[in-house]
Amino acid sequence: MSDLLHVILLGLIEGITEFLPISSTGHLLIAEKLGLGHRSDLFNVGIQAGAILAVTMVYWSRIWQLFTQWRVPANRDYLLKLFVSFMITSAIGAVVVMHFHFKLPATVTPIAWALVLGGVWMIAAEQLAARQPDRSEVTWRVAILVGIAQMVAGIFPGTSRSSATIFTAMLAGTSNRAAATEFAFLVGIPTMYAATGYELLKVLRGGDAASENWTALAVGFVVSAIVAFIAIKWLLGYIRSHRFTAFSIYRIALGIALLWLMPAGA
Repeated sequence: MSDLLHVILLGLIEGITEFLPISSTGHLLIAEKLGLGHRSDLFNVGIQAGAILAVTMVYWSRIWQLFTQWRVPANRDYLLKLFVSFMITSAIGAVVVMHFHFKLPATVTPIAWALVLGGVWMIAAEQLAARQPDRSEVTWRVAILVGIAQMVAGIFPGTSRSSATIFTAMLAGTSNRAAATEFAFLVGIPTMYAATGYELLKVLRGGDAASENWTALAVGFVVSAIVAFIAIKWLLGYIRSHRFTAFSIYRIALGIALLWLMPAGA
């Protein structure tokens, strides 16, 4: 029962944090250090897949419109920008993973610093974006920079992919919060499916799947999917009338608390 509770808590954490601008990877690493235990790569991939399924369901009507009405110039242009942004992330990611053998940090300290610095950056970025005219258009500059931002967030856990991409889009010209968030989330769907598929293939080839607790993985997947769906719908409603300031303050407070309370090297 204790292990099942841990699995449910990890699914909750993944579902809540994957698309809020507070870093899911960072929170999962913190949860591991605080006693929820280390999980297999396949388990982590599985609960992330649940969150990806949730965002796909939330944006299904928009995705269907883009692909079924691709002959409409605006839809075709948007799709092409999503594709280019995804390809930029993929190209940079391939170089980082294959040539530099990128690994997640073993301690909480770099996560804590990333949370603090990311929170400060979010406050500054939102102030700068607020001075721009309200624009919903996604330009080529936005598409290119969002593709780069996705990979930067992957290299530095604690940064938050959603935070990096949303605020990059806002600073680069798509100053409308809802429009910037939509593009960031839509370009994140193929990116996360590709990353999850890569990790899953790596785990299966390594032979670790035979010893996997499939019941725990299934529970984590379902919990993550349900909670992520609720979290995304809530966020999309929240940002219509609120800034991201509350998330910035939370990040800074959590990062400082971790630096203060966690022993060195933990």
